[in-house]
Amino acid sequence: MGKFRVVTDGSADLPEEILAERKITVVPFYVMLGEGSYLKQDKEISTEAFYAWMLANSGKYPKSAAPSAQDYYDVFSKAVEAGEKVICICITSKFSCSFQSASIAREMVLDQWPCASIAVMDSTVNTVLQGQFVLEACELRDAQADFEEAVARLEEIKATGRIFFTIGGIEYLSVGGRIGKLAGKVSSMLNIKPIIALREGEIHAAGVSMGRKKSLDKVLSTAKGYLSENFSRGEDFSITVGYGSDHEEAAGFRAKVAEMLEGLRLSTEIPIRRIGAVIGVHTGPYPIGVGILRRACKAI
Repeated sequence: MGKFRVVTDGSADLPEEILAERKITVVPFYVMLGEGSYLKQDKEISTEAFYAWMLANSGKYPKSAAPSAQDYYDVFSKAVEAGEKVICICITSKFSCSFQSASIAREMVLDQWPCASIAVMDSTVNTVLQGQFVLEACELRDAQADFEEAVARLEEIKATGRIFFTIGGIEYLSVGGRIGKLAGKVSSMLNIKPIIALREGEIHAAGVSMGRKKSLDKVLSTAKGYLSENFSRGEDFSITVGYGSDHEEAAGFRAKVAEMLEGLRLSTEIPIRRIGAVIGVHTGPYPIGVGILRRACKAI
């Protein structure tokens, strides 16, 4: 293992096997299903159980809460006591106070260990693309990049992160305050499916389509435009398909993404990863899209 520990919050949505293999430490979020107590993500409630609840409770809306400063302090202090430097990658600060909690915890640790090296990064992305960003940190670590060099390179690439996606309906975004409630009602009535882009930490409208098939086609064409304008080789970026509750749909969509990349002569690996509860509370059970990020280790 390299010269620093990679830490992230529960928004990164990386599978357990990858977390173990790449030695990534996760500080989980908390999830509340309708009413009751907050449950620790992936410890007290699984992603599978989260989506099952959503599908069985139409019209009810779950909530998520960020890790506390104490949650981060427990992780940071343990790493520092073990003599490790830390790079902590958080969900976009425009969506959550996770970055703020981690920053407070960093100061708490530095009060005790003034020489500790802890970088807390606002990734400006979320969910499966945040996972890709975390994996780029691991690539730098495993390539024996210095702590400062890795932080600088990650800061360079984060602005290239894009998520292009669609959802089953706008009601979850509406309840969460991401869009106006009127827009949510109108879209449901007209079967309008929004195309949404996430860039530099915020969501932006990228168009609308009538029905699911056309919305997926629009996601593909929007991603195609971004890729063709910014990349000339498949080795220079990572791309990931993210989905909610319908893996079969995601597999079919991945095939179309692969065909699109082949047409651009940008073929590369395309993993499929599940969007977890942190973002699922806002997107509902049927989000699907792609995340794109420039690679940190420059291809030769």
